[in-house]
Amino acid sequence: MVKKRKILIPQPKSKFVLVQCPTCNNEQIIFDHASTVVKCLVCGEVLAEPTGGKARIKAKIIKVLD
Repeated sequence: MVKKRKILIPQPKSKFVLVQCPTCNNEQIIFDHASTVVKCLVCGEVLAEPTGGKARIKAKIIKVLD
């Protein structure tokens, strides 16, 4: 009889999030561990700043995407 082994695959801690720009209300998908400054595509407002790990998100988070 052969034993079956469960292989555990680690899940990433980072996610994509849908945010809303505080200036122009544009909705945009960004990465929550961004390594560069993320700006709004419409008005140029800074939405997220890198911190070395999880980004500092300055916009309103609407939804976390899985």
